[in-house]
Amino acid sequence: MTSRSRAQIVVTIGPSSAKAETIRAMAENGMDVARLNFSWGNFSEHAERIISIKEAEKALKISLIIMVDLPGPRIQEGKGHTYDHSEVSALTDHDRECVAFGVEHGVDCFALSFVGDAADVESCRKAIAEKGGKQTIIAKIERTAALEHLDAIIAAADAVMVARGDLGEEVPIERIPFIQADIIRRANAAGKPVITATQMMLSMTESPTPTRAEVTDVANAILQGSDAVMLSDETANGKYPTEAVKMMERITIEAEKHLSGGKRISIDRAGSRAFNLLKKL
Repeated sequence: MTSRSRAQIVVTIGPSSAKAETIRAMAENGMDVARLNFSWGNFSEHAERIISIKEAEKALKISLIIMVDLPGPRIQEGKGHTYDHSEVSALTDHDRECVAFGVEHGVDCFALSFVGDAADVESCRKAIAEKGGKQTIIAKIERTAALEHLDAIIAAADAVMVARGDLGEEVPIERIPFIQADIIRRANAAGKPVITATQMMLSMTESPTPTRAEVTDVANAILQGSDAVMLSDETANGKYPTEAVKMMERITIEAEKHLSGGKRISIDRAGSRAFNLLKKL
């Protein structure tokens, strides 16, 4: 296996990438974290995908992190979605069922959607503990409320995600690059891993190569201090899931050559390539 990036590639598993051979191919080409988006599919489908991920892990003798992305108070609106603004907690009853499923099936971490404050993170941690789990929590920053309580959320969570899609519905879109940089800077300062996500190489849902702007976006996320970058529709529903992983890995490796001052990357280099705070259970 060729050399791998230090920063991690988070890959969303979906209809385009659910076959065991595709999961293995993506793992061979740079996938470090397999993301299961519980806003789609059912528990039976996700159980099959978990089996395939663990089989790839065993066959390739590598460590893969399994992330369950909780739906939160999500509301589908035609081709898009929003969230229930009247919902007090980011952790819904359905999320609790998803947590129970994830603990039972030995996943490694949960991504908590629509986090509003540190109390949401603690509610999720309590729900995990009640099911006998020790999974870590990634707080998704995608609401203005989260920006207002950002430092407390970073302190309470094990990692954070710059969820640019929903965040772009909450704040003027031209502010996103600067909010992203601020979240990354604060997470770095706190020593917490940070993932940059959403539409990083969206054109690869239809094209075998990304745009020049997308390549620059991925590289800049690494140069800013991201510990991981994420593929969503590109691998979940796109025509070229393995190619997307391979390309993101190439860009990340090149970007890391240009990091100044040996920037800290939150990776456990001793064994698995997992986040130092999101290790395998």
